[in-house]
Amino acid sequence: MFIVLPFVLVVPLLGKINGGNFIYKVCNVWARVWYFFTGIRHKEIYEVPHNRNHQYIFVANHSSYMDIPPIVRALHQPVRVLGKYEMVKYPVFGLIYRAAVVVVDRSSAEKRARSVRALKSALQKGISIFIFPEGTFNETGRPLKEFFDGAFRIAIETQTPIKPLLFVDAEKRMHWRGFFELTPGPCRVVYLDEIDVSGYTASNILLLKQKVHDAMEEGLRRYKTYAS
Repeated sequence: MFIVLPFVLVVPLLGKINGGNFIYKVCNVWARVWYFFTGIRHKEIYEVPHNRNHQYIFVANHSSYMDIPPIVRALHQPVRVLGKYEMVKYPVFGLIYRAAVVVVDRSSAEKRARSVRALKSALQKGISIFIFPEGTFNETGRPLKEFFDGAFRIAIETQTPIKPLLFVDAEKRMHWRGFFELTPGPCRVVYLDEIDVSGYTASNILLLKQKVHDAMEEGLRRYKTYAS
């Protein structure tokens, strides 16, 4: 992270769009090096062909801090990630994090709305966005927690298709209990089929949310073992 930090400091000089794209490329290199030294093996599984030239709202399951490196490893197109404000408090990492993500502070409706506007602005500029619809770590033992509405509301309002991803091994590589749970091994990212939102309106948010939830849960049950 100390090696990456100087690159982060020059991001403002490149402008908002170019600087944002640049920091993801830097983080991708960081993740590759970090994976090598920690014995983690990145693998992408495409259940259907994926068009990297199309714009999406990417969503994925959220089970540990290990969900962060697969984002920069697996997304090969311009993207902005929605991340929680609390992460900026970590030394060094917090500076990198703030430069790379759209930070959401849930302490007030005004601050949440500001984050939504930033995400929509990225979409208007042809940049995809990434959201964890569960909001926080899933510590339930079930494949997924309930989803928040945000990603699906933005998808409908901007008519942007949703592309679900599965982070299959993240919890095994680093449990949500903490950073000291890190273990070497595979770290798979599964691309599911995109979900078109054409024709959906604000009244269909719950329907769209459940459709994505069902697709992701079924996928997780295929790649992982859960009690019925």
